[in-house]
Amino acid sequence: MQNRFASLFIAALLPLLLFRWFIPTPVGQLDFWLMWLLAMVVVGLPLLYAEIGLAHRSQKIPAKGIQELTREADTSTIWRSFVWLTVLLSLVVAGLSIDAVSANLLQATQELGLSLQVPDYALGVIMVIIAAMLSLLGGSTLVASLALIAVAFVMAAVTNISSITLIMTEPSLGEWARAVTLALVSVGVGTGLFWFNNPLVSRDPNHSAEIGRNTREIATKTVLPIWLTQLVIGSMALIFTTGSFAPITTIVYAFGVLAASAFFMHYASAQIANLFQRFGIWIATAISMVLTILLVVIANPQSLAVLLVVVSVVSALILAIFSGWQMKISHMRKSLNFSSEGVYNLWRVAIRILVPILIIVAVAGWLLS
Repeated sequence: MQNRFASLFIAALLPLLLFRWFIPTPVGQLDFWLMWLLAMVVVGLPLLYAEIGLAHRSQKIPAKGIQELTREADTSTIWRSFVWLTVLLSLVVAGLSIDAVSANLLQATQELGLSLQVPDYALGVIMVIIAAMLSLLGGSTLVASLALIAVAFVMAAVTNISSITLIMTEPSLGEWARAVTLALVSVGVGTGLFWFNNPLVSRDPNHSAEIGRNTREIATKTVLPIWLTQLVIGSMALIFTTGSFAPITTIVYAFGVLAASAFFMHYASAQIANLFQRFGIWIATAISMVLTILLVVIANPQSLAVLLVVVSVVSALILAIFSGWQMKISHMRKSLNFSSEGVYNLWRVAIRILVPILIIVAVAGWLLS
């Protein structure tokens, strides 16, 4: 599904899936949410511009585009590791979502008198296999996943929505670390998903990017709707994730997670398929399925959430350094097509200096806390 709405659907889906793992307790800590808003502006927004800029420049899926970009920049092939980090990140998101919902699904069926006589991990494996098969449908599962998960959250809100008491606590490095992590997860930077689903990106391996570059697409027209969608849906997720799901709601949510996981596995498989010629997508889907099964069987949701943080941080740092320090100035300027040179220079300072420093400070906060 490659159109202008796909990125907005992804922007809405990620907070609903992942916010619950990183919100503070109690959730009404006003200082934390102000930090999150700051992180969204000074970390998430520049990184999102960077990913869209690379998409505009390459006009190919990340696995192919990053090869062309490193050749143009005459830089080390080590920067191509960004794509494989995005593949791992997508599979971790799929594994975390399935692993977390499988146990809840078993409990929900028991409460409805439909007990499934299988252990948690076995149900998780079955869900991964189904998601892998659904991933062969391409990106068409994205809309279904968002619709089902949104319905589940609305059902939960109707039955047990609770008010949030706002309080001020003492700011700390640990809070900043959590806010930055939430901002990275919210914007989805470092996942490659917005690059992959950009309207200018062609699936044709013989596509010439030079033809499309003459259109001079304005990056802000793509970036701001994604970013604003994250802010709005993130605020809604803050309210809705505070309640628990009824059995029927859990089942609806589980179907949404299944469809979402299929979409993330589709992205991973599309990148892996670039390594193969004949039967590439079938081999890649099998690889994605096996890797996701290993994540579900070996790790628990808490461990996968930690892995998600680690991979997100590393991926974001590579994206910032590559786009800010390795890409040619003229290439990024044309790809982003800002309204003025001053705005471009402001982004360049942010992506080269501010973003890496703030992410490193967040890592220090995680280690100290």
